[in-house]
Amino acid sequence: MAQPSSPPFTPAAITQPAPVLLSYYILVALASLIAFPITMPMLYFRYHTMRYRFDDEGISMSWGILFRREINLTYRRIQDIHVTRNIFQRWLGLATVAIQTASGSATPEMSIEGVLEFEALRDYLYAQMRGAKGDAPSAPASDSSPDESARLLRQIADDLAAVRVALSAKGESPR
Repeated sequence: MAQPSSPPFTPAAITQPAPVLLSYYILVALASLIAFPITMPMLYFRYHTMRYRFDDEGISMSWGILFRREINLTYRRIQDIHVTRNIFQRWLGLATVAIQTASGSATPEMSIEGVLEFEALRDYLYAQMRGAKGDAPSAPASDSSPDESARLLRQIADDLAAVRVALSAKGESPR
């Protein structure tokens, strides 16, 4: 009997974390023992306000009620992607996808939490990152062929040589 194929991964369908993330946040708050009354409301509101948006240009993540935070990253800024899973996350089937940029910070620029298809998300982000840094159709230099570029460089060199000859004829020193 043939196995039913799973639907293809579509990151645009990820708009908020999986519900099991709230269970993880409860475990984290319980582990904080005496700080539970402080950490639980913070994590609860973080879970309920966290939103993701994946589009052709990049990723957007926002959360918060009183102090609203929003992070927008384009795929071309991504330098590295890390997937981390502690023992509770593995037990719940979760992972954190940490995205690093060249900002110089030791911490990730964005951490996507509560994603069940974390490996597919990581692969998608790597593909988008390579596509943004590779042969971008929007790059103006890609319109010219190597022969045309070489011809243009020869023309510039010839023009500079003509300017030097003209300056030498006048007795001025070219710099």
